[in-house]
Amino acid sequence: MRKLAFLFVLTALVAGCANVGLRDLKSTSKGPDEFGIAPVGALQEPLNYSELPTPTPGGSNRADRSALAEGAKAFGGNLGDANGPVPARDGALVRHVSRLGVNPNIRETLAETDAAFRKRKARLTQYRIVPVDRYNQAYRKEALDAQAEQGRWLRAGARVPSAPPAP
Repeated sequence: MRKLAFLFVLTALVAGCANVGLRDLKSTSKGPDEFGIAPVGALQEPLNYSELPTPTPGGSNRADRSALAEGAKAFGGNLGDANGPVPARDGALVRHVSRLGVNPNIRETLAETDAAFRKRKARLTQYRIVPVDRYNQAYRKEALDAQAEQGRWLRAGARVPSAPPAP
């Protein structure tokens, strides 16, 4: 009987040692996944059925919506070419944010710094008996406290917009 209990406990302990990284994103609900539903635009009848465009397997469909394009349009812009020149209307903004210099390898630098941070935070905490989302625990000190920041700016005499209610 002891051997059976020992095997059961050992199995439970070993099962809890799976390293799933910082984010353990599993749905616990029984309902549908609302992010799995992709809205599409209305179907369009072509003007001429004999001159249809060539199909592009894996490509986009004219009825497909683009969340990035819709978001840019909602904010009064457009996606344009990401590697293209900066539009003239944004020149002053770009000059201001680059006044102290521009690091051309900023993405690589941030990726390396973040990887080192996550490795340092996950040394002995990656083994859990119960699945835990470690992302918020690891980045807790990196998060901005909206209430404290609003209070800091108010004490400095600045006009600030309203912040979301405190949780």
